[in-house]
Amino acid sequence: MVSDVRVSAPTEERHPGTSGIDTASALEIVTLMNEADRTVADAVAETLPELAALVDHAVAAIRAGGHVHYFGAGTSGRLAVLDAAELLPTFNAPEGLFVAHHAGGPAALLRAVENVEDDVDLGSADAGAVGPNDIAIGLTASGRTPYVRGALMCAREIGAHTGLITANPGSELAAYADSVLVADTGPEVLTGSTRLKAGTAQKLILNAFSTAVMIRLGRTWSNLMVDVVATNAKLRGRVLRILQEATGASDDAARSALEDADGQLKPALLSLLAGVPVVEAVRALALHGDSVASALAAVSSSSTTTSSPTSSLTPTPSASPTSSQSVSTGELS
Repeated sequence: MVSDVRVSAPTEERHPGTSGIDTASALEIVTLMNEADRTVADAVAETLPELAALVDHAVAAIRAGGHVHYFGAGTSGRLAVLDAAELLPTFNAPEGLFVAHHAGGPAALLRAVENVEDDVDLGSADAGAVGPNDIAIGLTASGRTPYVRGALMCAREIGAHTGLITANPGSELAAYADSVLVADTGPEVLTGSTRLKAGTAQKLILNAFSTAVMIRLGRTWSNLMVDVVATNAKLRGRVLRILQEATGASDDAARSALEDADGQLKPALLSLLAGVPVVEAVRALALHGDSVASALAAVSSSSTTTSSPTSSLTPTPSASPTSSQSVSTGELS
C-alpha cells in the first residue's frame, strides 16, 4: 500500500496574492514572481548570525582535517550538488573538501526517483561517510524530509557538527541540528513549489556559506579569486587580469611571472607583490597555509629584518587538507 503524508509548513500554504495566476498574462505572472522574490533576501538576512557561526565551525573543522557534507533530496539536493561542484573551478578546493549527497544519487538529478526522499535508512547509510571532525548539513524546505533526518541522526551519533537549512520555523528536524538556519520565505507563488522562493533562499545561503569558508581559508586575496582554476580561454584571461589588477604589473611582467610559476596564480602574485623569486613565494605560501595575505606579511617582515631570513618563517595552521584527504568534490552518493 502506498503511504501519504500531509506536510505542515509555510511553503505548503496558498499564497493569497496569486490565486488568479492561471489566467494572468505572461507579464503579470513574471511580475508576481519578481515581487515574491524580493522578500527572499530579507528572509535570508534573518539567518546571518547562525550562518556566520556555521562558517566558523566549518573553517575550524577543515583546518583540523575535516570535510563538509551536504544532504538533500529533490531541489535541495540538486542545489547542494551545484554548490559543491563549483568550488573546484572557483577556488581550486581539494577534491572531497565539500561532498554533496543527493537522495537517489546521479539518477535522481535529472528525474524524480520514487520514495528516495522518504528513506531514513538511505540517509543514514549515506552519512556513513561522515567523520567526527566533519560538518554535516541537511537541506530541506519543508523541514521534515526523512532522508535528511536519517543523515543528521547518523552524523550526530558519529560526533560531527550538524546543521539544518530550512524554510520551516517549526521544522521537526531542528532537534537533530546543532546549527539551525531558518529562512522563512512563506507561501510559494505556486503552492508547494519550493524550487521557487525556498530554493532561492537555499541557493543564497549555500553561496554565502561556501564562499565565506573559502575566504576564511585564504583562498582569495582582497576580493580577487586567486585560486581560480584556468580551464578555458576566458579563465586564463581572468587569471592574467587578476594578476595585473592586484599588482599593477604590465602585461609582459604578469605573463612572465605566471610562466615562472608554471601558470599558478598565487605564487606569481606573491612574487610580484613582495618582489621575491617565485621559488621563495612558493615556500612562503607552503609555510603559511597557502594564504597570500599571511605569506606576504611574513615575507615583508623578513625582508626588513636581517636577523629573520625567509627560511625561519613560522608556519601557520594549514588552511587546506592534504591530497590524501581527497575524495571527489561534488561527489554523489
